[in-house]
Amino acid sequence: MQREVGQALYAAQCGEEYPSVKALTGFGGRNVLEIVASHDSGTYRAVYTVCFHDAIYMLQAFQKKSKKGVTTPHKDIEVVKQRLAAAEQHYRERQN
Repeated sequence: MQREVGQALYAAQCGEEYPSVKALTGFGGRNVLEIVASHDSGTYRAVYTVCFHDAIYMLQAFQKKSKKGVTTPHKDIEVVKQRLAAAEQHYRERQN
């Protein structure tokens, strides 16, 4: 699981998209992406953004515990929104 997430993030740094990556619904396009990794102990998700020219920000990682549907839990979506806003602010400050 860790290897798959690491390989997906490395691919993103190289401007590529790993096969287990999909757009996270509700964020308008392919700026916020989700890595889906399976393991013996369950399914894990890692969410990151590529909406900045020269940076990738990891926003959230969690184990998906619900057996119903593929929807990302609301509490994790809220964390992603908060961290995306913080990443945008950090990126702007870094540019100055």
